[in-house]
Amino acid sequence: LSGLDPAQPYFQDTPIEVRLDKSDAEFVDVIHTDSAPTIPYLGFGMSTAIGHLDFYPNGGQQMPGCGKNPVSQIVDLDGIWEGTRDFVACNHLRSYKYYSDSIIYPDGFLGYSCASYDVFDTDTCFPCPQEGCPNMGHFADKFKGKIKTDFLKLYLNTGEAKDFALWRYKVTVTLSGKSKVKGYANIALYGSSGNTRQHQIVKGTLRPDNTYTSFIDAEVNIGTVTKVKFLWNNNQLNPTFPKLGAATITVESGEN
Repeated sequence: LSGLDPAQPYFQDTPIEVRLDKSDAEFVDVIHTDSAPTIPYLGFGMSTAIGHLDFYPNGGQQMPGCGKNPVSQIVDLDGIWEGTRDFVACNHLRSYKYYSDSIIYPDGFLGYSCASYDVFDTDTCFPCPQEGCPNMGHFADKFKGKIKTDFLKLYLNTGEAKDFALWRYKVTVTLSGKSKVKGYANIALYGSSGNTRQHQIVKGTLRPDNTYTSFIDAEVNIGTVTKVKFLWNNNQLNPTFPKLGAATITVESGEN
C-alpha cells in the first residue's frame, strides 16, 4: 500500500483501525507532503510516521513551487483547472505528482534515513548505508526485507516543477591562491549520462587552502563523473586582480 499524504484531520493520533497503518499490508510506504498546519495544529496531511517507510520530501511540510502567487499558479502550464486545485491544495497534491514522476525515474527520489530534516544537510545522513537507500514512490517496495527498525523516516529534496526527481551529490572543494577574497564559488558537474547547471558551493570569504563542503541536488543523474567545472567571482571590483583555483575537488554520489 502506498499512502499519498494521508489525511490529518480526523485521522492523526487515532486508533490504527481508523487510519492507515503498517499493519494494513505486508508493505506500507507513505509520502508526507502537507504536514504543516494550515489552521493551527491542522494540516491536510498527517505528520506521524505510520508505515514501514515514511518519506518526507523537502521536510514534508512546504513543497518547492507551491509558494507562487495565486495568478501565476492558477494560469499554469497544466491549465486553469489544475492550477486552481494547486492553489487550494498544492502541497497536498504534490504527493501524487511525485509518485507519477517516480515511475518515469526508477533510480530517482532516493530517501536518506535521518533523525530530522534539519539534520539532512549534514554528513550524518550521507551517503546511503550499506543496504542502500529506498526510492520514494512506485519502486519503494524494492526495499522490502531490508528494514531493520520499527519505522524508517526518510528525507530528500525535489524540484519545483515537473520533472521533480533530483540526485544528491556531496562536493568538497579545497581552494588554492595567494590571498583571501570575498565572493562565491560555483561547481557544475559533467558525467557520462548528463551535465548539471552551476551550483553554489560557498559564499562569503574564500580562503586559499580552506576546504568547503556542500550538497548538490542535481536535476540529472550524471552517471560517472568525467569533468568538473569550477567558477568563482568576487563581490566587488578588486584592483589587485586576485586569482583563485581549485586545488582538489571531490564528488561523492549518495547512492554508491
